[in-house]
Amino acid sequence: MVEGSTKLVPEQPSSPNMVTEKPASYSCTGRYVYVHGLPSRFNDDIVRDCSSLNRWFNMCDSLSNMGLGPRAENSNKILQNDGWFVTNQFALEVIFRNRMRQYECLTNDSSLASAIYVPYYPGLDVGRYLWGGYNTSLRDSNPLDLVKWLTEKSEWNYMRGRDHFFVTGRITWDFRRENETDSGWGNKLLKLPEVENMTVLGIESGLWSQNEVAIPYPTYFHPSSTTEVFQWQNTIRRQKRRYLFSFVGAPRPDDTKSIRGKIIHQCIASRECQVLDCNKFDCMDPVNVIKIFRSSVFCLQPPGDSYTRRSTFDSILAGCIPVFFHPGSAYNQYKWHLPKNSTKYSVFIPEQFVLDGKADIEKILQGISKERVTAMSHWVIKLIPRIIYADPRSRLDSLEDAFDIAVKRILQNVNKIPREANEGKK
Repeated sequence: MVEGSTKLVPEQPSSPNMVTEKPASYSCTGRYVYVHGLPSRFNDDIVRDCSSLNRWFNMCDSLSNMGLGPRAENSNKILQNDGWFVTNQFALEVIFRNRMRQYECLTNDSSLASAIYVPYYPGLDVGRYLWGGYNTSLRDSNPLDLVKWLTEKSEWNYMRGRDHFFVTGRITWDFRRENETDSGWGNKLLKLPEVENMTVLGIESGLWSQNEVAIPYPTYFHPSSTTEVFQWQNTIRRQKRRYLFSFVGAPRPDDTKSIRGKIIHQCIASRECQVLDCNKFDCMDPVNVIKIFRSSVFCLQPPGDSYTRRSTFDSILAGCIPVFFHPGSAYNQYKWHLPKNSTKYSVFIPEQFVLDGKADIEKILQGISKERVTAMSHWVIKLIPRIIYADPRSRLDSLEDAFDIAVKRILQNVNKIPREANEGKK
Protein backbone atom coordinates (compact mmCIF):
# COMPACT_ATOMS: atom_id res chain seq x y z
CA MET A 1 0.00 0.00 0.00
CA VAL A 2 1.14 3.54 -0.66
CA GLU A 3 1.17 6.51 1.68
CA GLY A 4 -1.76 8.79 1.23
CA SER A 5 -4.27 6.07 1.86
CA THR A 6 -3.10 3.70 4.54
CA LYS A 7 -4.16 2.83 8.12
CA LEU A 8 -2.96 0.67 10.99
CA VAL A 9 -4.51 -1.40 13.77
CA PRO A 10 -3.06 -2.35 17.21
CA GLU A 11 -2.89 -5.59 19.03
CA GLN A 12 -4.54 -6.73 22.19
CA PRO A 13 -3.25 -5.06 25.37
CA SER A 14 -0.14 -6.58 26.86
CA SER A 15 -0.75 -8.50 30.05
CA PRO A 16 0.40 -7.17 33.42
CA ASN A 17 3.35 -9.54 33.47
CA MET A 18 4.85 -7.84 30.39
CA VAL A 19 4.39 -10.77 28.03
CA THR A 20 5.64 -9.73 24.60
CA GLU A 21 4.31 -12.59 22.50
CA LYS A 22 1.84 -11.80 19.74
CA PRO A 23 -1.37 -13.77 19.36
CA ALA A 24 -1.21 -16.37 16.61
CA SER A 25 -3.90 -14.62 14.60
CA TYR A 26 -6.06 -11.53 14.98
CA SER A 27 -8.18 -9.30 12.77
CA CYS A 28 -7.53 -5.72 11.76
CA THR A 29 -10.86 -4.52 13.11
CA GLY A 30 -10.15 -1.48 15.27
CA ARG A 31 -6.47 -1.64 14.29
CA TYR A 32 -6.38 0.05 10.90
CA VAL A 33 -4.02 2.96 10.33
CA TYR A 34 -4.10 5.41 7.46
CA VAL A 35 -0.82 7.05 6.39
CA HIS A 36 -0.93 10.56 5.00
CA GLY A 37 0.85 11.00 1.68
CA LEU A 38 2.81 14.09 2.66
CA PRO A 39 4.67 16.20 0.10
CA SER A 40 8.28 15.03 -0.09
CA ARG A 41 9.64 18.22 1.47
CA PHE A 42 8.45 16.89 4.83
CA ASN A 43 10.40 13.62 4.66
CA ASP A 44 12.18 12.25 1.58
CA ASP A 45 13.70 15.57 0.51
CA ILE A 46 15.12 16.02 4.01
CA VAL A 47 16.87 12.64 3.81
CA ARG A 48 18.17 13.41 0.31
CA ASP A 49 19.85 16.43 1.87
CA CYS A 50 21.51 14.14 4.43
CA SER A 51 24.96 15.72 4.11
CA SER A 52 23.67 18.97 5.63
CA LEU A 53 21.58 17.51 8.47
CA ASN A 54 24.31 17.71 11.10
CA ARG A 55 26.87 20.43 11.63
CA TRP A 56 29.63 18.05 12.75
CA PHE A 57 29.30 14.93 10.61
CA ASN A 58 27.66 13.57 7.49
CA MET A 59 24.39 11.77 8.29
CA CYS A 60 24.12 9.94 4.96
CA ASP A 61 25.64 6.67 6.21
CA SER A 62 23.62 6.92 9.41
CA LEU A 63 20.36 7.00 7.45
CA SER A 64 21.23 4.09 5.16
CA ASN A 65 19.54 0.69 5.49
CA MET A 66 16.11 2.27 6.12
CA GLY A 67 17.50 4.40 8.94
CA LEU A 68 19.38 1.58 10.69
CA GLY A 69 22.79 2.78 9.48
CA PRO A 70 25.74 0.65 8.31
CA ARG A 71 26.01 -2.95 9.47
CA ALA A 72 28.22 -3.27 12.54
CA GLU A 73 31.46 -5.17 12.45
CA ASN A 74 31.45 -7.93 15.05
CA SER A 75 35.00 -7.57 16.29
CA ASN A 76 36.02 -9.95 19.10
CA LYS A 77 32.57 -11.57 18.79
CA ILE A 78 31.05 -9.02 21.19
CA LEU A 79 27.90 -8.85 19.09
CA GLN A 80 25.81 -11.46 17.34
CA ASN A 81 26.51 -12.20 13.69
CA ASP A 82 23.18 -10.82 12.46
CA GLY A 83 20.97 -7.87 13.27
CA TRP A 84 23.52 -5.29 14.45
CA PHE A 85 23.93 -1.83 12.95
CA VAL A 86 25.70 1.44 13.73
CA THR A 87 22.40 3.20 14.40
CA ASN A 88 22.26 6.93 15.08
CA GLN A 89 20.25 7.86 18.17
CA PHE A 90 18.31 10.49 16.18
CA ALA A 91 17.15 8.13 13.40
CA LEU A 92 13.94 6.95 15.07
CA GLU A 93 11.50 8.79 12.80
CA VAL A 94 13.00 7.17 9.69
CA ILE A 95 13.07 3.71 11.26
CA PHE A 96 9.49 4.08 12.49
CA ARG A 97 8.19 5.16 9.09
CA ASN A 98 9.83 2.20 7.41
CA ARG A 99 8.37 -0.14 10.02
CA MET A 100 4.97 1.43 9.40
CA ARG A 101 5.22 0.51 5.73
CA GLN A 102 5.28 -3.15 6.80
CA TYR A 103 2.44 -2.83 9.29
CA GLU A 104 -0.15 -5.54 8.66
CA CYS A 105 -3.24 -3.34 9.09
CA LEU A 106 -2.61 -0.42 6.76
CA THR A 107 -5.60 0.80 4.79
CA ASN A 108 -6.14 3.01 1.76
CA ASP A 109 -9.58 3.97 3.06
CA SER A 110 -9.24 6.64 5.74
CA SER A 111 -12.84 6.10 6.86
CA LEU A 112 -11.82 2.66 8.18
CA ALA A 113 -8.83 3.92 10.12
CA SER A 114 -8.65 4.12 13.88
CA ALA A 115 -5.49 6.24 13.73
CA ILE A 116 -3.74 8.39 11.15
CA TYR A 117 0.04 8.48 10.89
CA VAL A 118 1.83 11.61 9.68
CA PRO A 119 5.22 10.53 8.23
CA TYR A 120 7.01 13.82 8.93
CA TYR A 121 10.71 13.88 9.95
CA PRO A 122 10.62 16.72 12.51
CA GLY A 123 13.89 15.83 14.26
CA LEU A 124 15.94 15.73 11.08
CA ASP A 125 14.16 18.86 9.92
CA VAL A 126 14.96 20.97 12.99
CA GLY A 127 18.39 19.39 13.52
CA ARG A 128 19.85 21.13 10.48
CA TYR A 129 18.90 24.53 11.94
CA LEU A 130 19.82 24.16 15.62
CA TRP A 131 23.27 25.66 15.19
CA GLY A 132 24.47 28.37 12.83
CA GLY A 133 22.21 31.35 13.50
CA TYR A 134 19.23 30.39 11.33
CA ASN A 135 16.26 32.72 11.73
CA THR A 136 12.97 31.63 13.26
CA SER A 137 11.08 31.96 9.97
CA LEU A 138 13.25 29.26 8.37
CA ARG A 139 13.06 26.97 11.40
CA ASP A 140 9.27 27.30 11.64
CA SER A 141 8.59 27.08 7.91
CA ASN A 142 7.98 23.32 7.64
CA PRO A 143 5.99 23.01 10.90
CA LEU A 144 3.64 25.80 9.81
CA ASP A 145 3.32 24.38 6.31
CA LEU A 146 2.63 20.91 7.73
CA VAL A 147 -0.21 22.18 9.92
CA LYS A 148 -1.70 24.05 6.99
CA TRP A 149 -1.51 20.95 4.80
CA LEU A 150 -3.07 18.69 7.43
CA THR A 151 -5.93 20.97 8.37
CA GLU A 152 -7.00 21.23 4.75
CA LYS A 153 -7.47 17.45 4.53
CA SER A 154 -10.84 15.82 5.13
CA GLU A 155 -9.22 13.35 7.57
CA TRP A 156 -8.44 16.22 9.92
CA ASN A 157 -12.05 17.37 10.25
CA TYR A 158 -13.35 14.14 11.73
CA MET A 159 -11.52 14.46 15.07
CA ARG A 160 -9.60 17.74 14.66
CA GLY A 161 -6.35 15.79 14.65
CA ARG A 162 -6.96 13.76 17.81
CA ASP A 163 -6.56 10.56 15.83
CA HIS A 164 -3.33 11.81 14.20
CA PHE A 165 0.18 10.97 15.42
CA PHE A 166 3.77 11.45 14.35
CA VAL A 167 7.24 10.54 15.62
CA THR A 168 10.16 12.76 16.59
CA GLY A 169 13.76 11.61 16.82
CA ARG A 170 14.84 14.47 19.10
CA ILE A 171 13.88 15.63 22.60
CA THR A 172 10.91 17.90 23.31
CA TRP A 173 12.99 21.05 23.92
CA ASP A 174 14.10 21.13 20.30
CA PHE A 175 10.48 21.88 19.34
CA ARG A 176 9.46 24.30 22.10
CA ARG A 177 11.13 27.63 21.39
CA GLU A 178 10.16 30.07 24.12
CA ASN A 179 10.26 33.29 22.08
CA GLU A 180 10.33 34.69 18.57
CA THR A 181 13.91 35.93 18.65
CA ASP A 182 16.49 34.33 16.38
CA SER A 183 18.61 33.49 19.41
CA GLY A 184 15.89 31.18 20.75
CA TRP A 185 16.52 27.42 20.56
CA GLY A 186 14.73 25.17 18.06
CA ASN A 187 11.36 25.69 16.44
CA LYS A 188 7.83 25.96 17.82
CA LEU A 189 6.34 22.76 16.35
CA LEU A 190 5.02 21.38 19.65
CA LYS A 191 3.56 24.72 20.71
CA LEU A 192 1.28 24.98 17.69
CA PRO A 193 -2.39 24.54 18.78
CA GLU A 194 -3.11 22.04 16.03
CA VAL A 195 -0.14 19.88 17.00
CA GLU A 196 -1.31 19.90 20.62
CA ASN A 197 -4.35 17.95 19.41
CA MET A 198 -2.13 15.24 17.95
CA THR A 199 -0.16 12.49 19.72
CA VAL A 200 3.59 12.94 19.51
CA LEU A 201 5.89 9.96 20.04
CA GLY A 202 9.48 10.91 20.82
CA ILE A 203 12.67 9.69 22.42
CA GLU A 204 11.99 12.06 25.33
CA SER A 205 8.73 13.80 26.15
CA GLY A 206 7.87 16.88 28.16
CA LEU A 207 6.92 15.56 31.59
CA TRP A 208 4.06 18.06 31.83
CA SER A 209 2.73 17.46 28.32
CA GLN A 210 -0.61 15.74 27.76
CA ASN A 211 -0.01 14.77 24.13
CA GLU A 212 3.63 13.62 24.17
CA VAL A 213 4.66 10.02 24.82
CA ALA A 214 8.25 8.82 25.18
CA ILE A 215 9.19 5.64 23.35
CA PRO A 216 12.62 3.94 23.38
CA TYR A 217 15.64 5.40 21.66
CA PRO A 218 16.81 3.16 18.82
CA THR A 219 19.52 0.74 19.91
CA TYR A 220 22.13 -1.00 17.76
CA PHE A 221 20.17 -4.25 17.51
CA HIS A 222 17.52 -4.63 14.80
CA PRO A 223 16.77 -8.34 14.44
CA SER A 224 14.99 -9.75 11.43
CA SER A 225 13.63 -12.84 13.21
CA THR A 226 12.50 -13.97 16.64
CA THR A 227 15.32 -16.52 16.54
CA GLU A 228 17.88 -13.70 16.54
CA VAL A 229 16.19 -12.18 19.59
CA PHE A 230 16.13 -15.46 21.50
CA GLN A 231 19.73 -16.21 20.60
CA TRP A 232 20.85 -12.84 21.92
CA GLN A 233 18.85 -13.23 25.14
CA ASN A 234 20.41 -16.65 25.71
CA THR A 235 23.87 -15.20 25.10
CA ILE A 236 23.26 -12.48 27.65
CA ARG A 237 21.88 -14.92 30.24
CA ARG A 238 25.12 -16.91 30.10
CA GLN A 239 27.31 -13.81 30.28
CA LYS A 240 29.84 -13.66 33.11
CA ARG A 241 30.09 -10.11 34.44
CA ARG A 242 33.49 -9.15 35.81
CA TYR A 243 32.56 -5.69 37.04
CA LEU A 244 29.95 -4.56 39.54
CA PHE A 245 29.14 -1.34 37.67
CA SER A 246 30.18 0.85 34.76
CA PHE A 247 29.62 4.21 33.12
CA VAL A 248 29.68 5.09 29.43
CA GLY A 249 29.59 8.79 28.61
CA ALA A 250 31.45 12.08 28.72
CA PRO A 251 31.91 14.39 31.71
CA ARG A 252 30.12 17.75 31.89
CA PRO A 253 32.76 19.98 33.52
CA ASP A 254 30.92 23.20 32.65
CA ASP A 255 27.62 22.05 34.16
CA THR A 256 27.67 22.66 37.91
CA LYS A 257 24.45 20.69 38.37
CA SER A 258 25.74 17.60 36.58
CA ILE A 259 26.65 14.60 38.70
CA ARG A 260 28.70 13.00 35.95
CA GLY A 261 32.02 14.23 37.29
CA LYS A 262 31.32 12.77 40.73
CA ILE A 263 30.12 9.51 39.21
CA ILE A 264 33.23 9.18 37.07
CA HIS A 265 35.43 9.99 40.07
CA GLN A 266 33.76 7.24 42.14
CA CYS A 267 34.02 4.80 39.27
CA ILE A 268 37.71 5.44 38.63
CA ALA A 269 38.44 5.06 42.34
CA SER A 270 36.79 1.62 42.44
CA ARG A 271 38.23 -1.70 41.29
CA GLU A 272 34.66 -2.81 40.74
CA CYS A 273 33.91 -0.22 38.04
CA GLN A 274 34.92 0.55 34.47
CA VAL A 275 34.53 3.81 32.53
CA LEU A 276 34.27 4.42 28.80
CA ASP A 277 34.99 8.13 28.38
CA CYS A 278 33.31 9.28 25.18
CA ASN A 279 35.77 12.17 24.88
CA LYS A 280 38.56 9.65 24.43
CA PHE A 281 36.86 6.62 22.83
CA ASP A 282 34.30 6.11 20.10
CA CYS A 283 30.96 5.66 21.84
CA MET A 284 29.20 5.44 18.48
CA ASP A 285 30.82 2.03 17.97
CA PRO A 286 28.39 -0.62 19.25
CA VAL A 287 31.25 -3.00 20.01
CA ASN A 288 32.84 -0.54 22.46
CA VAL A 289 29.54 0.16 24.21
CA ILE A 290 28.12 -3.36 24.36
CA LYS A 291 31.48 -4.80 25.48
CA ILE A 292 31.43 -2.57 28.58
CA PHE A 293 27.77 -3.24 29.36
CA ARG A 294 28.03 -7.00 28.82
CA SER A 295 30.75 -7.25 31.44
CA SER A 296 28.91 -5.17 34.10
CA VAL A 297 26.11 -6.04 36.52
CA PHE A 298 24.93 -2.43 36.87
CA CYS A 299 25.15 0.48 34.40
CA LEU A 300 25.02 4.08 35.66
CA GLN A 301 22.58 6.29 33.78
CA PRO A 302 22.79 9.91 35.02
CA PRO A 303 21.11 12.71 33.05
CA GLY A 304 23.14 14.17 30.21
CA ASP A 305 22.11 17.04 27.95
CA SER A 306 18.58 16.13 29.01
CA TYR A 307 16.99 13.71 31.47
CA THR A 308 17.04 10.67 29.19
CA ARG A 309 19.85 8.77 27.46
CA ARG A 310 20.06 6.31 24.61
CA SER A 311 22.57 4.51 26.84
CA THR A 312 19.69 3.31 29.04
CA PHE A 313 18.41 1.10 26.25
CA ASP A 314 21.88 -0.02 25.21
CA SER A 315 22.44 -1.22 28.77
CA ILE A 316 19.14 -3.11 28.89
CA LEU A 317 20.03 -4.65 25.52
CA ALA A 318 23.25 -5.94 27.07
CA GLY A 319 21.47 -7.30 30.15
CA CYS A 320 22.99 -4.66 32.43
CA ILE A 321 20.74 -3.35 35.22
CA PRO A 322 20.30 0.44 34.82
CA VAL A 323 20.94 2.72 37.78
CA PHE A 324 19.01 6.00 37.58
CA PHE A 325 19.54 9.24 39.47
CA HIS A 326 16.51 11.21 38.32
CA PRO A 327 12.92 9.90 37.83
CA GLY A 328 12.72 11.80 34.54
CA SER A 329 15.40 9.54 33.04
CA ALA A 330 12.99 6.62 32.65
CA TYR A 331 10.25 6.26 35.25
CA ASN A 332 8.27 9.32 34.15
CA GLN A 333 9.00 8.71 30.48
CA TYR A 334 8.68 5.23 28.99
CA LYS A 335 5.44 4.14 30.61
CA TRP A 336 4.29 2.09 27.62
CA HIS A 337 7.46 0.04 27.39
CA LEU A 338 8.93 -0.33 30.88
CA PRO A 339 7.35 -1.87 34.01
CA LYS A 340 5.39 0.46 36.27
CA ASN A 341 7.21 -1.06 39.23
CA SER A 342 10.68 0.32 38.54
CA THR A 343 12.33 -1.75 41.28
CA LYS A 344 11.81 -4.85 39.14
CA TYR A 345 14.44 -3.85 36.60
CA SER A 346 16.45 -0.90 37.98
CA VAL A 347 18.06 0.87 40.94
CA PHE A 348 17.41 4.48 41.95
CA ILE A 349 19.91 6.74 43.75
CA PRO A 350 18.75 10.37 44.18
CA GLU A 351 21.14 12.68 42.35
CA GLN A 352 21.18 15.12 45.26
CA PHE A 353 22.76 12.41 47.41
CA VAL A 354 25.57 12.17 44.88
CA LEU A 355 26.00 15.94 44.65
CA ASP A 356 26.13 16.20 48.46
CA GLY A 357 28.65 13.37 48.72
CA LYS A 358 26.22 11.21 50.68
CA ALA A 359 26.02 8.35 48.18
CA ASP A 360 28.77 5.75 47.93
CA ILE A 361 27.64 4.06 44.73
CA GLU A 362 29.84 1.00 45.16
CA LYS A 363 28.57 0.33 48.68
CA ILE A 364 24.95 0.85 47.67
CA LEU A 365 25.23 -1.64 44.83
CA GLN A 366 27.22 -4.14 46.89
CA GLY A 367 24.44 -4.00 49.46
CA ILE A 368 21.85 -5.39 47.05
CA SER A 369 21.24 -9.08 47.68
CA LYS A 370 22.22 -11.70 45.12
CA GLU A 371 18.59 -12.80 44.97
CA ARG A 372 17.41 -9.34 44.02
CA VAL A 373 20.21 -8.92 41.47
CA THR A 374 19.19 -12.21 39.85
CA ALA A 375 15.54 -11.15 39.75
CA MET A 376 16.37 -7.76 38.23
CA SER A 377 18.66 -9.34 35.65
CA HIS A 378 15.85 -11.67 34.66
CA TRP A 379 13.53 -8.72 34.11
CA VAL A 380 16.09 -6.70 32.15
CA ILE A 381 16.66 -9.57 29.73
CA LYS A 382 12.90 -10.11 29.46
CA LEU A 383 12.50 -6.45 28.45
CA ILE A 384 14.83 -6.69 25.46
CA PRO A 385 12.13 -7.37 22.81
CA ARG A 386 10.10 -4.39 24.09
CA ILE A 387 12.91 -1.83 23.68
CA ILE A 388 14.25 -2.78 20.24
CA TYR A 389 13.02 -1.94 16.74
CA ALA A 390 13.07 -4.87 14.35
CA ASP A 391 14.61 -4.54 10.91
CA PRO A 392 11.90 -2.87 8.75
CA ARG A 393 12.57 -5.37 5.97
CA SER A 394 11.18 -8.21 8.12
CA ARG A 395 8.82 -8.96 10.97
CA LEU A 396 9.08 -10.59 14.38
CA ASP A 397 6.12 -12.90 13.94
CA SER A 398 5.73 -14.00 17.55
CA LEU A 399 7.12 -11.02 19.51
CA GLU A 400 6.08 -7.43 20.07
CA ASP A 401 8.89 -4.93 19.66
CA ALA A 402 8.94 -1.23 20.59
CA PHE A 403 7.13 -0.29 17.39
CA ASP A 404 4.34 -2.84 17.91
CA ILE A 405 3.75 -1.66 21.46
CA ALA A 406 3.67 2.01 20.46
CA VAL A 407 1.15 1.47 17.66
CA LYS A 408 -1.03 -0.73 19.86
CA ARG A 409 -1.18 1.91 22.58
CA ILE A 410 -1.85 4.71 20.09
CA LEU A 411 -4.87 2.80 18.81
CA GLN A 412 -6.13 2.01 22.28
CA ASN A 413 -5.96 5.67 23.23
CA VAL A 414 -7.65 6.93 20.08
CA ASN A 415 -10.48 4.45 20.53
CA LYS A 416 -11.09 5.87 24.01
CA ILE A 417 -11.56 9.46 22.85
CA PRO A 418 -15.12 10.60 23.75
CA ARG A 419 -17.65 10.84 20.97
CA GLU A 420 -18.04 14.58 21.47
CA ALA A 421 -14.46 15.02 20.27
CA ASN A 422 -15.49 13.29 17.04
CA GLU A 423 -18.09 15.99 16.57
CA GLY A 424 -15.41 18.65 16.40
CA LYS A 425 -15.44 19.96 19.97
CA LYS A 426 -12.07 20.97 21.36
